[in-house]
Amino acid sequence: MILPTQDDIARAAKAIAAQTIRTPVLSLTSDRWRGILPDAASVTVKLELFQQAGSFKARGALLGIRALDDGQRRVGVVAASGGNHALAVSWAAQAAGVSARIAMPETVDPLRIEGCRAMGAEVTLCADMPAAFAEMDRVVSQEGRAILHPFDGDHMMLGAAVCGAEYAEQAPHIDTLIVPVGGGGLIGGMGAAFKLANPGCTVIGVEPVGADSMTRSLAAGHPVALDRITTIADSLSAPRAMPQSFAVAQAVIDRMVHVTDDQMRAGMGHYMDVLRILAEPACAASLAAICGPLRDDLAGRHVGIIACGSNISLPRHAAIMAD
Repeated sequence: MILPTQDDIARAAKAIAAQTIRTPVLSLTSDRWRGILPDAASVTVKLELFQQAGSFKARGALLGIRALDDGQRRVGVVAASGGNHALAVSWAAQAAGVSARIAMPETVDPLRIEGCRAMGAEVTLCADMPAAFAEMDRVVSQEGRAILHPFDGDHMMLGAAVCGAEYAEQAPHIDTLIVPVGGGGLIGGMGAAFKLANPGCTVIGVEPVGADSMTRSLAAGHPVALDRITTIADSLSAPRAMPQSFAVAQAVIDRMVHVTDDQMRAGMGHYMDVLRILAEPACAASLAAICGPLRDDLAGRHVGIIACGSNISLPRHAAIMAD
């Protein structure tokens, strides 16, 4: 396990700067947040939903495409994803003229499926996320495509680290970083970057109650797989932890907390009511955590959260909120 260095992050940031967006940060000081946010010294959010392809995944996908050799570019890539990584890989592959195959659960938002197809990717719909990962493995064995894994790999960790370094530079006062966890790539990279900038920074991961492979893996001391996933947050529905992302996450995470589907719905509602942001459940997970299980633990802390992506249609958002 090798954590990214400041030089690694700087090189990656320079390599993709022309094709990615330096997303804004917002201090949540409006009076409209009164009674919603915890009694922290400050709360800041990084708006990664404004990134290319609609989420933080764009940086890692682009780095993964750039790392392909000529033979891999000719054959193409494959990825398994609940949506945000699928869109990011489709975008990065199209920009590079590389063929992309995407395996997705059949229950994902049609907006995501059509978004991938519109960018030229070939989409295969599967029963669930474990089946999508199995399809990805089948395509690799039969077609020889290169895997662009959604969270396990140098490209995804470095992409997240670039995001983290950017955030730490934009908001150097943050001493408590709270990040949604699916497979662990985002928190591993962001956490590593923040601890390089401020070794005393506390890094807290947030997982849905029904998709907590990282919490279970950290408790076991090794990566584990889930038998069943039950959450509205399809972007946080990794069926298993993987060795590299687990090792990096293990090195940087100070604490894990759970959020319920209803707590994420509440966060989605707050983003819509206060900021007029159409947030998917994963996008609202950090906000849900500070307003829920972490509410009484943040006094005096300078809190940083991330709105990691928002690839959700109006009908799907309405259906989730109605439930």
